[in-house]
Amino acid sequence: MTARTLLAYDGSGIDGGLYTTVTHWAADAPNWLDQTVKAWSNVGLGLFALFMLWAWWQARTADSVVMARVLASPLVVVAAYLVNSVLKSLVHEVRPCQQIAGSVSLDPCPAVGDWSFPSNHTVIAFSAAVALWFAYRRLAQVALVAAVLMGASRVWVGVHYPHDVLIGMLVGVLVAIPLAMAAGRAAPLVERARGGALGPFLGAGPAVAVAQSR
Repeated sequence: MTARTLLAYDGSGIDGGLYTTVTHWAADAPNWLDQTVKAWSNVGLGLFALFMLWAWWQARTADSVVMARVLASPLVVVAAYLVNSVLKSLVHEVRPCQQIAGSVSLDPCPAVGDWSFPSNHTVIAFSAAVALWFAYRRLAQVALVAAVLMGASRVWVGVHYPHDVLIGMLVGVLVAIPLAMAAGRAAPLVERARGGALGPFLGAGPAVAVAQSR
């Protein structure tokens, strides 16, 4: 038996009962609620892209440390996603909607081989929120609430176990924190770039912005 075979597992023994409870709640919920959660689960990640776009727009008049952290936020998300992809490739957890007989899912169950653990959506959402925390905390607070709702929606629509979401949250947070903190060290590069061809994209920073407003 190979190491990969040993790592493949049936996650229903961890919290399959809770998964079943939540999906039964979804089955009994009003249709408008299910459709709202389903839409959020499927397209809600786009909101995090808008959060990062808004942060970039605001950072054009902020200091270079803030701009460096904002510019790094998409890279932080990519890094968290790659780490999560490695975990998925090592731990072959079958989707609960495939594993648990009689399970109810609002979304079509992903194909065999599209592994469940951890949740990509949750990793992306939490890594984006944490990356923004080091630039704009008020925005990040909204993003963290959205990330919690994203994770919960993945269980509600029936495509993930609760532990897939919990570990996805941890992966997103633990990868994002050191990278987001380190991103501020690129401030000198941003400062130099602001004086060059990328100036219109990066903004002038607070000193020039104040001077221009006088």
